[in-house]
Amino acid sequence: MTTTSASTSAPYREIRDSNGRVYRVGESPQDILGGPRSLMIWLPWAAMFGISVAEYAYGSAEDTLSSVHHWTSTNTFWLLGIWTVFQAGVSFPTGRLREKGLLSPRRATLIGAVLAGLGFVALSHAPDLAVAIGGFGVLGGAGAGMVYSSCINIVGKWYPEKKGGTTGFVNGGFAYGSVPLIFVFTYWFDEGDYHRVLDLVGVYVLIVVAVCGMFFKDPPKNWWPAQVDPLAYTRNRASNSSLRKNPPAVRQFEPMEAIRTGMLPLMWLCLVLIAGVSIFGIAFQVPFAKKEGFGPLVAASSAGVLSLVNGTGRAAVGWVSDRLGRKQSLIGVLVIEGLAQFGVLWSGDAGNEPLFLAFAFLSGFGGGAFFPMFAALVPDYFGENNNASNYGLVYSAKLVSGLAGSGLGSMVVAAWGYHGAYLMAGAAGLLSAALALLLRQPGRTPLRRIRPNPRPISREMT
Repeated sequence: MTTTSASTSAPYREIRDSNGRVYRVGESPQDILGGPRSLMIWLPWAAMFGISVAEYAYGSAEDTLSSVHHWTSTNTFWLLGIWTVFQAGVSFPTGRLREKGLLSPRRATLIGAVLAGLGFVALSHAPDLAVAIGGFGVLGGAGAGMVYSSCINIVGKWYPEKKGGTTGFVNGGFAYGSVPLIFVFTYWFDEGDYHRVLDLVGVYVLIVVAVCGMFFKDPPKNWWPAQVDPLAYTRNRASNSSLRKNPPAVRQFEPMEAIRTGMLPLMWLCLVLIAGVSIFGIAFQVPFAKKEGFGPLVAASSAGVLSLVNGTGRAAVGWVSDRLGRKQSLIGVLVIEGLAQFGVLWSGDAGNEPLFLAFAFLSGFGGGAFFPMFAALVPDYFGENNNASNYGLVYSAKLVSGLAGSGLGSMVVAAWGYHGAYLMAGAAGLLSAALALLLRQPGRTPLRRIRPNPRPISREMT
């Protein structure tokens, strides 16, 4: 029997497959959003573009920030580590509040826009390190995290049948937006104008993110696009290479259920290792290039290449993973990121600028592409209904990796030099790849054990 949604007044029906998973079919994106669902790709992408400057351009601003505020380099990088901790730390509570109906994605993004913008103003006018930590590290980081969580989870809800490419594209915006600011911070950010630059960046972040967030809206739970038959989608798994590589979750897992499978903690550990490597590269590539005697153009270009390819890699690998498999793509990316650290170190020690830029390219590619893989694997393994909470738990790994990659990384550099730090980063990347080999989708019967012509159950519900 067909029923009507209270939120959209459009009729829908609920279909149950052979695993007991429910699909809500009938309401169009126009009924729910008043427009095409592609809005929930482009608007989150633009909002991610707006907040990316805080993390990916920070290394280019480090010299001036340390000079004008009279901080040590270690203090400056610990500030980025604290920003990263709060950026990651708010992901789970934001997602949980969303799924309980206490915080809409629109409100979460608007609050995040205000806090992220204030973070740059605090960084500009902080009279001491404690104020900078509270303003930029805590408030700015939390604001960026609320925006990130809202953007990365909303696209998976609207595109449950092709999460890899769409999630990768949106996630890529988190790196692209920093590219112009990297060159601004390298060439035009000095003691004479740092107030103006940081204040303008804060206003820019506020406006871009807030305008996008005004239109954010989640679909109803269990929503499925009407043009894709959910029973045929799962039934044709054996003959469809994409489904064979990325079958949908067997059911909707609550956070504690996902933890008990053992797969969510394993994802968390993999992300701790590889995100630490990525953040280390973001924070220290420009200082390393300058130490090796490369000019400001090469240093800034290496950071620009890292950020640009970081974003492009997220989108490209997301698309590839829809065809070759999420887990397989993730492992390949982790191996590339680990090996790239050895290449950056070798080319820097050799003073070879073209090779340095080439390995910066590889480091940027690997250092971003794993994020959308984890973001798509979580709903692949545990379902879309609790994705904001489940991915928030996985993404909380950045609480640890943010401190390890930036703050602890600065201590390792001080104690062992860049040589020891890059060797450690490369080893951590390869260890993450080895652990990812153990990932398995919870409750899924291996394809070779599926009997011919399975008969799924279809039922309309009121």
